[in-house]
Amino acid sequence: MNSADTNKRPCKVSIIIPVLREQGIINDLLKHLKTLQTPPELEVIVVDGSPTHETLDAIKEKDIVLLSSAQGRGHQLNQGAAVANGDILLFLHADTTLPVNALQCIEGTLQDGQFVGGAFDLTISSPRFIFRVVSRLIFFRSWLTRVPFGDQAIFLRKNYFYAIYGYKDIPLMEDLELMRRIRKNGGKITLLRERVVTSPRRWECEGVVICTLRNWTIRTLYFLRVHPDILIQFYKNE
Repeated sequence: MNSADTNKRPCKVSIIIPVLREQGIINDLLKHLKTLQTPPELEVIVVDGSPTHETLDAIKEKDIVLLSSAQGRGHQLNQGAAVANGDILLFLHADTTLPVNALQCIEGTLQDGQFVGGAFDLTISSPRFIFRVVSRLIFFRSWLTRVPFGDQAIFLRKNYFYAIYGYKDIPLMEDLELMRRIRKNGGKITLLRERVVTSPRRWECEGVVICTLRNWTIRTLYFLRVHPDILIQFYKNE
C-alpha cells in the first residue's frame, strides 16, 4: 500500500431525518438505511418536531441518535446538524429512500473539492403514468435551474454548511433559500443521476394536478420574493 492510500480515510456521513408524526413509516426507512453499501462510520439522526414524540417512541432500531425539537423543518435540520459527527451531512425526508450506492456516490462526488454538495434525481414510487410525468418534470426543472429541493436528498460538506449558517428558520422554502445562498456565495452543487424514490402520498392526498400547481405557484412566488410567512397560508387554509 502506498503512502497516498495510507492517508486516505472514508468520510463519515451523518444522515439527518426531520420527522413529524411519521411513526407509521420511520422503521421501514431505518431498515432501508441498513441495506445501503456503507462506508465505515455511518450516523443516523432522527429529529422529531412533535411535542408528543410519536415518531421517536415508535423507533425500534438501535444506534440511532434521537432528538426532540421545536416544529419546523429548517429548525429540525439545524438541530440535527448541530450534533452530527459526520464530515458530510445528508438531509433525508422520512418518505424517501436512497439508492443502494448513495453513500459511495456522495463521497466520490465530494472527494476532489470541486463541489460543496449536491442532490439526487428523483422518482415517485407509483406505476401511474402521471407520476412518471411529474418525476421527469422534476428532473428537467432541477437540471435547468441547478436548484434541487429537499425531497431530492440534499447533501453538503459539514464545514461548508456551518460556514453559511445552515438552514434559515422559516416555515417553508428552507431548501430553496439555502440553495439561493449557496449560489450567491459561489458554491457549486452537483446533481447525481442516481435516483432517490419518494412516496406519492402527498400527491395522492391532495390530487396530482392540484398539488403540482400549488407547489409551482408557491415556488414561483417565493422566487418573486414573497415571504414564507405569507406562502404558508397556502397550506394552512386547506
